[in-house]
Amino acid sequence: MNNTPEIAQLGAEVLRQPAQAIDNFNSPQFQTLISNMQQLMEQGNGVGIAAPQIGESWQVIIIASRPTARYPKAPEMPATLMVNPQFEILDASLIKDWEGCLSVPGIRALVPRYRKIKVSYQNQQGQACEMVLDDFPARVFQHEFDHLNGMVYLDRVETNTDIVAESEFFKRIAA
Repeated sequence: MNNTPEIAQLGAEVLRQPAQAIDNFNSPQFQTLISNMQQLMEQGNGVGIAAPQIGESWQVIIIASRPTARYPKAPEMPATLMVNPQFEILDASLIKDWEGCLSVPGIRALVPRYRKIKVSYQNQQGQACEMVLDDFPARVFQHEFDHLNGMVYLDRVETNTDIVAESEFFKRIAA
């Protein structure tokens, strides 16, 4: 029997709740959470995932920028697990670009995000880490970070005309 959870869909309460900090890095539940997140992100061709998306309200995200069927032009970046993340804005320029979400299938939208940020987080062992992200990886982080605060990317859209069907999105990026 498969015990892997499903991706929570828009409307699920867990997507609108603030996530709790992780303090026990050695629990079997934490290790299972990480494994399930990785598996579901890869199955969905995602470039990131947050624990609330799999029904677990914990401050855990994975960002894994790489070309996929959903993001064919994404740059390569190793998958990075980030626990209890925070960020600092290094470049306050807001850049609008396309986003989608495993929890909001079939829709894409232009979302303004900071271009360059410094992320502070703990790794899988609880050690403090920092990383500077810019452009697409910074966007992925901010998207996943929003999930930890009970937000989805559609909450950041400036106008409804910036929301399109995924089929329309693929026509636009192919042009």
